[in-house]
Amino acid sequence: MEDVYLCVDDFMHDYGLKNFADGPRAFYGVFDGHGGKHAADFACYHLPRFIVEDEDFPEEVERVVASAFLQTDTAFAEACSLDSDLASGATALVALVFGRMLVVANAGDCRAVLCRRGKAIEMSRDHKPMCSRERRRIEASGGSVYDGYLNGQLNVTRALGDWHMEGMKGADGGPLSAEPELMTADLTEEDEFLIIGCDGVWDVFRSQNAVDFARRRLQQHNDPGMCSKDLVNEALKRKSGDNLTVVVVCFQSNPPPNLVVSRARVRRSFSAEGLMELQSFLDSVAN
Repeated sequence: MEDVYLCVDDFMHDYGLKNFADGPRAFYGVFDGHGGKHAADFACYHLPRFIVEDEDFPEEVERVVASAFLQTDTAFAEACSLDSDLASGATALVALVFGRMLVVANAGDCRAVLCRRGKAIEMSRDHKPMCSRERRRIEASGGSVYDGYLNGQLNVTRALGDWHMEGMKGADGGPLSAEPELMTADLTEEDEFLIIGCDGVWDVFRSQNAVDFARRRLQQHNDPGMCSKDLVNEALKRKSGDNLTVVVVCFQSNPPPNLVVSRARVRRSFSAEGLMELQSFLDSVAN
């Protein structure tokens, strides 16, 4: 296991910030390391601190979070220049909750999925070399995709670290980017929980499938920590061969309610969950 996670339910209090309005103010992160755990550990410790130390936080939270990713990457490059044994990389995904606002920042192939009344809403996009938009960015930066890998070496296109890998990063940029993509949402009463996890989870779960599974477990015990373990154990049963880290964040105190499905609209041969998963697949094809 080269990945780490961070759960801070009261971000402001734990990091010594005062005089902010009451309400949810939480930080959650998953950092999936490769080539060693040093980059993941470094990002887990430093990235939230770069956020809270920015004078524009939390008023300009999106800009501040994006800047924190790049500052973390630069700081890790400096650390590696002093100690070559630190050489490694990590994908990173963080989710911040401020009142009703959810901000997700992602660099790599970890994924965040919001459950909105049983429907999976993807709050991040996997940064893979075969993604057409990422491939165009890579080629414009002087890189290439060979056999499904960035420069024939990495199976992700955005990550922190990896400064030791030739042709990936430099003073003028490079095909491997540490810049995150951000998505935001205004949370409503229909938003039940958020799942964030590293790619080992999504190798064996589709987004809607994970939401359906987690929803059933939360209806049974309503414990997000236990639900996270349930997802990891199920991924192991499904023969996932990669790191497995999951964080489940519940937005409601009560367990998810049963969904009422009209018999007139749904054939008995299809379950409501099956229809949701089919719709999720069709949506992904359309995009």
